[in-house]
Formats: sequence, structure tokens, C-alpha cells
Amino acid sequence: MWLPDFSRTFGGFMLHVYQRLMDLLYLFAMWLAGIALLLMVAVIPVGIFARYVMNSALSWPEPMAIMCMVAFTFIGAAVAYRSGSHIMVAMVTDRLPPALKKFSALLADLMMLAISLFIFWYSLLLCSELWQQPVAEFPLLTAGQTYLPLPLGSALTVLFILEQILAGPQAHRPVVRLGNSDA
Repeated sequence: MWLPDFSRTFGGFMLHVYQRLMDLLYLFAMWLAGIALLLMVAVIPVGIFARYVMNSALSWPEPMAIMCMVAFTFIGAAVAYRSGSHIMVAMVTDRLPPALKKFSALLADLMMLAISLFIFWYSLLLCSELWQQPVAEFPLLTAGQTYLPLPLGSALTVLFILEQILAGPQAHRPVVRLGNSDA
């Protein structure tokens, strides 16, 4: 844990409640990213079949696949961060003494927090700027709505970073190990 032990205080209770809420958000985000990936994989062959077999190109499969890719990338990145399955180079930090390891982990979390807040703010501005612009292939959606996974995914990442700063890495917890081959 990065901060003092809160386990026997009201703060410990609140941290426990926060972790349970993050567990629910984590599972929801994992399912959402998985469904977006599944939809993308299902839609692309439809477009290929229509274009090359039926000789009649459809306008919606490519933009639908792009929207799904944006969703599973930004939502999935938050899931990967919490589970510790993101790409990282630990060649230097593995060789540090324990106190410096903790410090470097906290520094990395703070930098991730800054980057995630930056992405959140500017993606929110992007969504608001494009909120009224229609998407030709999907008349019921606006361009701003199609980019909503950016601020949602970065906000989720911010919540997971705060959890990691307060309670330490979550990769060892059973709800996070769910679906791993070594669980």
C-alpha cells in the first residue's frame, strides 16, 4: 500500500466500498470492450462479403468497425491498466531497492494520472465540439457521440489509477484475475 494502513478506520471502509465499485466498473468495462471487439470482428466480414461477393458495397460496416475499435481501445486500456496487463518495461525498476520501487511506481501512477486527465479534458472538448455534427452512415448519431469512449475510457482509467495509488496494484485480486489462464 502506498499510504498508511486504513483497514481499521472509516477510511478503510470507504476504500473497501471504492474497490467494490471499481470491481463493478471493471467487469462492466471488460464486457463492453469485449462486445465492441466482437462486433468489429463480425462487421468487417459483412462489408467484405457485400463488396466482393455481392458486388454491392455497404456504407455502414467500416464506420461501425472504427467506432467499435475506438470503444475497445479506450475502454480496454482502462481494463488493461487495472489488471496490470499493459505493456511496460521494468528492466530498470526490477533492479531498484524496495523503497525506490515504491517511489517509481507512485511516480509512474502520477504521470499516468496526468496523461489520463489530459486525454479526458481534450476528448471532452472534442465531443462537445462535434456534438451537433451528424454522421452520414448513422443518422441517429452525431460525431460527438461516436467519440464518447475517449472521455469515458480516460475517466475510468483515472478512477483505476486513484485506486492503485490508494490501495496498491489490483492485479492479484480474484475479480481482476477473472479470465486469466493462470487464475
